Amino acid sequence: MNANVGNSSHIPRNDTSSFFSFDSDAATMKLNGLWFLAVECVFLCFPRLSLLQKRQCVFQVNNKSNRKYAAFGNVSESVQLCENTHCCLAVYQIINELLKVDTLACCPVENSCPDETCMARPQMKNRFITCVCSTDLCNSNVTWTPAAEPPQRTHSYSTAETTKTAVIVILSIIGFVIITLKWRRFCQEKTKLENQNEEENLQSSCKDYSIRRSCSCQTKTLENIITDVELQEVVGRGRFATVFQGRHNKSVVAVKVYPAGCKHKFTTEKEIYELPLMKHSGIVQFLGTGRKPDDGSWIIVLQYAEYGSLHSFLCKHSSSWMSSLKLCQSLSQGLSYLHSDLLSHGVHKPPVAHRDLSSFNVLVKADGTCALCDFGSSTILRFCSGYRFWQNHMANMKGQPQFGTLHYMSPEVLEGSVNLSSSSFLMQGDIYSLGLILWEICMRCSDLFEGGVAPQHLLPYELELEANVTVERLLLYVSEMDKRPSIPDYWGALPQGSALKELLTNCWDRDTDARLTAPCVVDRLASLTSSYPH
Repeated sequence: MNANVGNSSHIPRNDTSSFFSFDSDAATMKLNGLWFLAVECVFLCFPRLSLLQKRQCVFQVNNKSNRKYAAFGNVSESVQLCENTHCCLAVYQIINELLKVDTLACCPVENSCPDETCMARPQMKNRFITCVCSTDLCNSNVTWTPAAEPPQRTHSYSTAETTKTAVIVILSIIGFVIITLKWRRFCQEKTKLENQNEEENLQSSCKDYSIRRSCSCQTKTLENIITDVELQEVVGRGRFATVFQGRHNKSVVAVKVYPAGCKHKFTTEKEIYELPLMKHSGIVQFLGTGRKPDDGSWIIVLQYAEYGSLHSFLCKHSSSWMSSLKLCQSLSQGLSYLHSDLLSHGVHKPPVAHRDLSSFNVLVKADGTCALCDFGSSTILRFCSGYRFWQNHMANMKGQPQFGTLHYMSPEVLEGSVNLSSSSFLMQGDIYSLGLILWEICMRCSDLFEGGVAPQHLLPYELELEANVTVERLLLYVSEMDKRPSIPDYWGALPQGSALKELLTNCWDRDTDARLTAPCVVDRLASLTSSYPH
């Protein structure tokens, strides 16, 4: 999914004072209407009320790395009462055609689980089976054979349980109506105080990204109109645009061409490139924009990178330790600058979250350094009179496909649990992707492998999950099993091995707060350069 960023606008606040006034007859009539609506909703939704009762699941964790499942509900002996889901999860390891319990617990994320019993589904080269089911203790009964026959059905909720749940829901709705009336008055006072505060903090440092700084709501549009571009051969194709090698003013350039119907995608990327102070060696140089007169296509003209994408480069070339460090450092410096909040001579560059960072969206220049490109999914993190621009923008994108390239999606993105109230949360998704790209570069470093021969280039998780990676398989492996790309054991015997492993694991940590920031990654790589020259 690609973010369409633009100038934020004022959102009119609905006039609800007449509805919530305790002193008017109209308010009384509307409150009575809410009571009848609540009761009517209960009976209309009666068949589904059992879903609202807290689910009980069998709890058994045999893998130490999966102890985190205890946090998803209260555990009493071998039963867990789920807090945030109505689904039970079972993960079994297949050993010599026999099942061994790996994990029985509440599902860590809210899934669609229509099956009342555990329907065994093989995962990861048939080494595991998983199931997600929707009745109490359903994960204790899994019927499975090597042919993956469906399991037997177990009981569903009784009428007494359903009636009890209905009463609870009625009382909850009545309480909700009363609390809403009181909460509105509190929220009005809180909003006034928030609007009087200074603009929210956005800082680039090793601890967080917050800094007190004013921010313009307007993007300064540059008049970089280019009309005399000659398109030559196609050098790349993406989901929304085609990239050509071209010529402009007798120089070789890259020309990204969007069809006429993709103006919003063109505008999104153009706005990022035209941000003030958006010039850095780690970000591909922006030369201008234009439009083809023959078919109305929109074009963005950029610096030409001789080696193409980092993915293409790694497929064709292995590197020495110092050359690999050069790629890693320039990439991290570019991301650090993109994330930075800068103010120079009264001109402000807000932080930007890339949100689709992958080896496909990084270019390699002739000097062996990296430059970021492809900002069609990026989000500008800025404030306008106390109003979070990015939250409004992302709220408008709900229900659309996920951002990013599948192999590089962070656990929180795969789970759909991105915290829109935190700017650092969005940038830490970039750090997870950065860690995977650094792993890709190091896996092609000949000095890190015995005999000086690096293995062929693979995308993250391509070895573990094969080429046909799906959201479901990646979610199981990355989020539920908390696995990451394998790091060769013998790296630990190298002088830089332990520090390199620590850097990677600190970038792709499951906990977003535990991940490094981009400036910290730059510092870590600098220490590797000075401590372990080759």
